[in-house]
Amino acid sequence: MMTTKARNQKILGIIRVSSGNFLEMYDFIVYGYYASYIAKTFFPSGSEYLSLMLSLVTFGAGFMMRPFGALILGAYIDRKGRREGLLLTLVLMAIGTLSIAVTPGYSSIGIAAPIIIVIGRLLQGFSAGAQLGGVSVYLAEIATIGNRGFYCAWQSASQQVAVVFTAVVGLMLTGIYSDPQMQDWAWRIPLIIGCLIIPIILWLRQSLEETASFEVSANKNKNITHVIKLIMSSWKIILIGMMLTVLTTIYFYLITVYTPTFGKQALHLNAKSTFFVTLCVGLSNFILLPIAGSISDKIGRRPLLIIIPLITLVTAYPVLLWLIVLPTTLKLLAAGLWFSCLYGFYNGAMIPLLTEIMPPEVRTTGFSIAYSLATALFGGFTPAICTYLIVHTNNKASPGLWLMFGAIISIIGVLLTFKIDKIDPKRSF
Repeated sequence: MMTTKARNQKILGIIRVSSGNFLEMYDFIVYGYYASYIAKTFFPSGSEYLSLMLSLVTFGAGFMMRPFGALILGAYIDRKGRREGLLLTLVLMAIGTLSIAVTPGYSSIGIAAPIIIVIGRLLQGFSAGAQLGGVSVYLAEIATIGNRGFYCAWQSASQQVAVVFTAVVGLMLTGIYSDPQMQDWAWRIPLIIGCLIIPIILWLRQSLEETASFEVSANKNKNITHVIKLIMSSWKIILIGMMLTVLTTIYFYLITVYTPTFGKQALHLNAKSTFFVTLCVGLSNFILLPIAGSISDKIGRRPLLIIIPLITLVTAYPVLLWLIVLPTTLKLLAAGLWFSCLYGFYNGAMIPLLTEIMPPEVRTTGFSIAYSLATALFGGFTPAICTYLIVHTNNKASPGLWLMFGAIISIIGVLLTFKIDKIDPKRSF
């Protein structure tokens, strides 16, 4: 029986580690929310489509650095500790965000402007590569037996707080400033807000306690070569983990990051409406994720991980087809909430399973590489891919096909987990 003091320490641990995850995700996704404004500021051209694509590809470029961050920073976390590594990732994200917030536009410094933005995104991506894995593993290792799904859900739930916060800021800004003002300078305000929050989060994370699991780890203080050898020997499990993660990453970036751009550019809804929908989706995700994590603790991970991709295959395209016929804010909200439900129940079961299939010695590195590869190859480029599909197929429902493709890959990954031995959600880390 857990004492009140021990329970409070667990809650504080969740808050401290999740607060940094919130800020990292806020700083990382805020670029996507204002992609159309950033396009005109840093990537001007005679074609609005080309400018937007350059902006979205730069957004996606950050994800290409995530596997490198996963390997290097993930190995650092597995060698030096969860606390030290999570502090380092936060500092790197702060530097990347600040560089984007203060860089003058193309009209002021020419080609240097987009180059600095790309470098800032790459640094953000490098940092984020180990952030989600570090937080997920930390939560998994402090979880009480039989509640790992519930604990791990707060990694994703803290991301939803970032989604909600970003949407609230967006609603306020679009209500206060005109579109020309937003385009001129006001889009920078959310990035500056992220920089101002950093000292608070650093203070919270400095009091983070190391996990008992790491303290007794045989991998503690081993050199990076040792960690890389262990990773190479676990490549099959990491590949399966990547396949598991594909659907989650596509869902997340489709229903959160891409919604403001999709609503504005494809459906021609006003910016305030699209931010409102994103706010509601973030709240829905926040509520559903811990519920799904708890359900997976009771019935197992795989039932949800098989059912949700199948439902996605049946409903993804028809829902978007329904949405694009006379689109309204309410229809966008309904579609967003439906996808939120599917995302919440899939992710709530997927994250704890991903921690459970990884070898303990490289749990953070393996998790981070699997998640980062899925994000880099699939999820991160979802806004750009969806925009490309819409323009070149002349079909605004075509993002549903991309979602269905992700569902196929993930359900294959789920089936392959049956070949992995010793997956026991009840065992202690």
